[in-house]
Amino acid sequence: MSTDTSHFSIEFFPPRTPAGEEKLDIVHAELSKLGPEFFSVTYGAGGSTRDGTKRAVTRFREAGSRVAPHLSFGGSDEGDILKLLHDYKEAGIDRLVCLRGDAPSGMGSASLYRYANELVEFVRKETGDHFTIDVACYPEVHPQSRSVESDLEFFKAKVDAGANSAITQYFYNADAYFGFVDDCVRAGINIPIVPGIMPITNYANLARFSAACGAEIPRWLTKRLECLEQDDHALREFGLDVVTDLCEQLLAGGAPGLHFYSMNQADSVTRLWQNLLED
Repeated sequence: MSTDTSHFSIEFFPPRTPAGEEKLDIVHAELSKLGPEFFSVTYGAGGSTRDGTKRAVTRFREAGSRVAPHLSFGGSDEGDILKLLHDYKEAGIDRLVCLRGDAPSGMGSASLYRYANELVEFVRKETGDHFTIDVACYPEVHPQSRSVESDLEFFKAKVDAGANSAITQYFYNADAYFGFVDDCVRAGINIPIVPGIMPITNYANLARFSAACGAEIPRWLTKRLECLEQDDHALREFGLDVVTDLCEQLLAGGAPGLHFYSMNQADSVTRLWQNLLED
């Protein structure tokens, strides 16, 4: 891997306590040394972490980082979102990750759901080309999609609305990514599609996240992780090797960069980065 980091990014989630914010500031400072293109900060279900997202984004921007806040309509009306966009512009923020987002617990199918393409259209209408807009996509198909074809249609709608690039859900099968990119080309989707990378540090947490978001853990990997579940050090070392190899395959095959899901931890991303730089 080249030492050029112009297409590599790192994701955080906003802490819910002052102590968590202090810890994340330390992690941000550590990961800033790697020189990523930008940091993204997630936006909780229904906008539940909106204030925390805004605080984290503002602090990281003031520290000199380029930051991309996640944004969804959630339960907010257009006036609330427009104010947030103006606040971000005034803070010097020029990138967003626009998502449909999740409904808050107990909200069910809620009529307030609005799709990501509608948010992209709204941002473009209100702010023109000020923001670079990333959207989400799913090499292994969104868990709520009816079919591969309908999933591609939803993705293309976001691209046609004005998205500049996309970040994938994490996966552990490089062929899933390359097959998805080929499908996108055939569908007329030509924006950069950046693989999302989830480090492997805890099997129980990974299994829970993956079941919720529809990311597949291959059977061979599941069995190896189950064998190592009681040995944290061995699991982390094995996971580092697996994910390093995945990243190398993706970059060698033409992936335009990598987006690391840090889980607010510095060590796993740093070690992955160092492995890639050494190869």
